[in-house]
Amino acid sequence: MPGTKAPEAERREQILAAAYGVAAEFGLGDTTILQVAAAADLSPGLVIYHFTSRRQLLLSLLERLLLTTTVLPLDLEPTREQTPVEQLVTVLRREMERLTSEPLRIRLTFDYWMAGVRDEEIRQKLGAEFARYREAFRPLAEAVLRAAPDRFDGVTADGLAGLSVSLIKGCAVQSMIDPEHFDVDEYLAAAVGLMGQFSLSRPSRAR
Repeated sequence: MPGTKAPEAERREQILAAAYGVAAEFGLGDTTILQVAAAADLSPGLVIYHFTSRRQLLLSLLERLLLTTTVLPLDLEPTREQTPVEQLVTVLRREMERLTSEPLRIRLTFDYWMAGVRDEEIRQKLGAEFARYREAFRPLAEAVLRAAPDRFDGVTADGLAGLSVSLIKGCAVQSMIDPEHFDVDEYLAAAVGLMGQFSLSRPSRAR
């Protein structure tokens, strides 16, 4: 009946929220149906009813995690107040601050990344979502290259979008390594300064 759909959806969300808490604290390898059921204050049978197995629960948690982690804000177009380069830096800072503000989320994402080394399904889900995230930077990257072609000689939109994502993910890693001393503004200033000071030429290919 139509009236039963909403409670079921809410129940699934309740279980996924509990699974997130357990996995973030103990890691994927030590996350069990029993732990998740206890955290959700539900029976193990009800968890299995909604997700059929531990693996399906963890795959559903991964999808939920990616939907709320690798997502860009909608206002990505350059504004009159900012140049395309300034807009890109603004987006980089916003994404770095967003991701580093949730260390448990980043830790769990990398936990899945490590699991994906041996699990093809997890690897494919991660790869597809990170590719989509990188593609979301393309319009900004294209605008930057049009506005400053000399500054980015030989750089493609794919290359600049890839670098942007690498800086963001690298920022997340550094924030986990040294959370007490890590500073987003310092990290970003160093990255922008490095890119502004060096002009890299492509190595010639051997014939």
